[in-house]
Amino acid sequence: MEERIAINTEYIQLGQFLKLANILESGGMVKVFLQETGVLVNGELENRRGRKLYPGDKIEIEEAGTFIVEASE
Repeated sequence: MEERIAINTEYIQLGQFLKLANILESGGMVKVFLQETGVLVNGELENRRGRKLYPGDKIEIEEAGTFIVEASE
């Protein structure tokens, strides 16, 4: 099942998204996690925490699930 995470800006950076979705707690944890594991963004492996995510993007994280970015209303 996909969890939807709403943002109230045009985009959110991947590192910020991982903290917003309560997957990781700190920027340091995000950096290490992305370097060692990475995530799938729209089906492509991504390890840059500065990657911009826009509404409609699909993020797949091993052992955490699948998340969809959506615009808050």
